[in-house]
Amino acid sequence: MKLIKTVLAVFCAASIALGLASFGMTGMAHADGHTDMADHGTMHVTKSPTCGCCGAWVALARKEGYEVEVTDTRDVTTVKRDAGIPGDLWACHTAMIDGYVVEGHMPFEALEKLLTERPEIAGIAVPGMPGGSPGMGDDPSARYDVIAFGGDAGEGEVFYQAGL
Repeated sequence: MKLIKTVLAVFCAASIALGLASFGMTGMAHADGHTDMADHGTMHVTKSPTCGCCGAWVALARKEGYEVEVTDTRDVTTVKRDAGIPGDLWACHTAMIDGYVVEGHMPFEALEKLLTERPEIAGIAVPGMPGGSPGMGDDPSARYDVIAFGGDAGEGEVFYQAGL
């Protein structure tokens, strides 16, 4: 158990360092294009109080123009279950905005697409913690899928492909 705690602590510290290293460049690159995002209301993010990469994602969301309210909890599992997120799509933090669930280190282009197109789905997710995703190194060339779930998407379908 001690080894797991040590690995998690090192991973979070490395995530914070990577996020901070690229924080300024990424925020400046996207902030001008999303100034109307606050029109979608407050984004409510629930995360673990000790997760640095989630904090980095929240900081990026604010730079993108989102109004963000954060709730820290040690019981993120209940939040994910209550939101109806399929277990294979779980990630670090869970956000709610404008009637949608947004799970994990979401690229802001996918979030903007969701809020603009307003598909008949419950939400979108970036499963796990892909390297290069926002808050996890912020590499615009990182490739990973954003999965839609619920409603017309059922248990899950590709909604957006990052890095393409």
